[in-house]
Amino acid sequence: MANEIKIILEKCVGCTLCVKSCPFGAISMANKKAVIDLGKCTLCGACVDICKFKAIELKKGVVAKKDLKAYRDVWVFCEQKKGVIQSISYELLGEGKKLAKKLGGKLCAVILGEGVSSKVDELSARGTDKVYLVDSPHLKYYQDDPYTNVLVDLVKEHKPEVLLCGATTIGRSLISRVAVKVDAGLTADCTGLDIDEKERLLLQTRPAFGGNIMATIITPNHRPQMATVRHKVMKEAEIHKSHKAEVIRKTYPEALLVSRTKLLDIIEEIEETVNLSEADIIVSGGRGLGGPENFAIVKDLAMVLGGAVGSSRAAVDAGWMPYSHQVGQTGKTVCPKLYIACGISGQIQHLIGMQSSKVIVAINKDPDAPIFKVATYGIVGDVFEAVPALTKEFRKILKK
Repeated sequence: MANEIKIILEKCVGCTLCVKSCPFGAISMANKKAVIDLGKCTLCGACVDICKFKAIELKKGVVAKKDLKAYRDVWVFCEQKKGVIQSISYELLGEGKKLAKKLGGKLCAVILGEGVSSKVDELSARGTDKVYLVDSPHLKYYQDDPYTNVLVDLVKEHKPEVLLCGATTIGRSLISRVAVKVDAGLTADCTGLDIDEKERLLLQTRPAFGGNIMATIITPNHRPQMATVRHKVMKEAEIHKSHKAEVIRKTYPEALLVSRTKLLDIIEEIEETVNLSEADIIVSGGRGLGGPENFAIVKDLAMVLGGAVGSSRAAVDAGWMPYSHQVGQTGKTVCPKLYIACGISGQIQHLIGMQSSKVIVAINKDPDAPIFKVATYGIVGDVFEAVPALTKEFRKILKK
């Protein structure tokens, strides 16, 4: 028996308490009786609790067991912005190829957007066996409703065994909604993936308890097995231009592509240096800088080195830097060739996001700061003396 909710009309007095209590706007009034829009309802039960007349009945049944053998292949949702495929997608395709081989299935890419048909060859060259393509003006910009509806429909029709997505702002928003609608489990922010070949289980490894342990999670009773993966923790798929993938083009009725929200405008942050996730050099500042105005010395050093500006969570929470610059467990995972930490003590949440950097330089006046435990080189001293001195020397050397 599936979950269901209904209004008992004989008991409903039209008080509208349920309308006001619904956080999803799923209840309206018609002829002085409550009406539930099942397309919007999430079965949260808020209306049941608020109704004084017991006029709303919510039944939560047991979902029918899935035929797990009907699910095949490894899917990667390939995120794109303005028609440019994000590099996290190539990382997932590289890892997805290994998983598909162990499962004896195919590697499939899923791409949604407007004018993205031209990206098929690009995805083919990365080793995909199939490309599921949905090209529509309604999908030009990411919006929760149409993207979720399309991906859910694709999953229900074609039944992937594994579905991977980047742990990006878009990926986290999209894939959690899909997981709920297809009744699947989801492991967030994975740093490692593997296959138990005997049981055909995706082994999803992620940091837990603040990074103090690594947990491996399985989903034995539901399909698809779903995971989001952090940027820069896996190697990109190699390019083979001669490789050709089967293309499956899908179209959907306009009703499925309508969003409950209206996109008014997109205001992009102006990058003063380079993209944090893609940078080979990152200079980050933390609480030790003392205030937002002092991030100028960090930005100067990053500019001279041609790098990106990062930040600890403490500096972001204080409003000194935008969230888009945050490095750490709740920010971005980075893996540059050079990471310079200025005035950052090195809490575990920050270390998780940058400890894979090839060379780490830490500058802190506290010799016992945790950051020094992962640093390749450490400078114990005043950040306001050390950083400008480094900037001056690098400017001199790089001019030559």
